[in-house]
Amino acid sequence: MFDFDVGKLLIFGIVALAVIPPKDLPRVMRTVGQALGRMRRMAAEFQGQFMDAMREVELESVKKELDSVKSDFANVQKELETIEQSAKIDSSFDPAMAVHSEQSHAIEAPKDVGQSEVSLTGPTLDSAEPVVEPPAPVAPPPAAEPDAAAPPRDAAE
Repeated sequence: MFDFDVGKLLIFGIVALAVIPPKDLPRVMRTVGQALGRMRRMAAEFQGQFMDAMREVELESVKKELDSVKSDFANVQKELETIEQSAKIDSSFDPAMAVHSEQSHAIEAPKDVGQSEVSLTGPTLDSAEPVVEPPAPVAPPPAAEPDAAAPPRDAAE
């Protein structure tokens, strides 16, 4: 603020002793000290207010950053919930349990199935249902045979 060094302060003190009488010197020094104290307090108060304003600006930026992190966290949480839901759907399939049940069914004795109700003999003539005969098989066309009347080809020609 003021550029005071030791030499300037010494000159200022000598001029003050010459101008101010010695009996008023303690009162002047007290007044100067009080004024310097007030100036220091005002400078500290100004610096504190400035630092508070800087902290407030930083706090606002931190709040904005925190809000963006919260929204990102919420998005990630939603994605994790959807993944968890799909995992719950897929968790109903247990391959170890499926293999175990297949092995236990393979080890068990075959069960008695019972008698079939389908007749293996075919329909009888006295039944009310009309008998449909399968179509006759169609013979394949005869293979083309070489003509015996055609003269053989000579290799000399």
